[in-house]
Amino acid sequence: MDESAQGIILRVRPLTETSLIVHWLTEKNGRLSTVAKGARRTKSALRGKIDLLFDAEFTFRRSRRSDLHILREVKIHESHPAIRENIPRLQLLAYATHFIERTTEVEAPLLGIHTIFSPLLSHLDSNPNRPALVYSLEMKLLNELGLSPALDECRLNEGTRELLEHMAVLNWDTIITLKPTKTQAEEAQQFLHGFLIRQFGELPKGRGAALENNQATAD
Repeated sequence: MDESAQGIILRVRPLTETSLIVHWLTEKNGRLSTVAKGARRTKSALRGKIDLLFDAEFTFRRSRRSDLHILREVKIHESHPAIRENIPRLQLLAYATHFIERTTEVEAPLLGIHTIFSPLLSHLDSNPNRPALVYSLEMKLLNELGLSPALDECRLNEGTRELLEHMAVLNWDTIITLKPTKTQAEEAQQFLHGFLIRQFGELPKGRGAALENNQATAD
């Protein structure tokens, strides 16, 4: 029996000359992987409906033998073209993807993670990547995963502590209005850098790229 889901495409990669593997972030099913059979064929009903960061409703049939399910239909809700044509924005979302994949199990419900990721996409449709978005993403994901740093117990100046607390809870549009001092921004960066290494043994892949050239202006 076919099932339906709402999801965002995190990755797409070839499986064969005619088929693709599509990795989704969904609300109810968490990270879900599907095979789009024949999607690379010119006359495929799926052609043009599968690309990075597409937000879509889709139907799939579960596999009994693996966690790679059969993609049946896709109805695109939003394609986010401005993001897919902007390297700094893509770098931030690639980092978010690596972070999520590093810290979550396949097909575990991730409503909170989806609620962080989807509004970030909407924000980046018309706003550039900024350091504050990277730090806020980290704080929000750590909070959702139950791994938040105990800021009251950390050696941080009061302004930096308040900045990180705000980044964990404010929406994306409000976060970019924050005006930290240079000292606060540097301390927040250094603190999160060290905390992530202590938590995971290394930095999640893509952090450096997400922080590079992220002052690009919106299209």
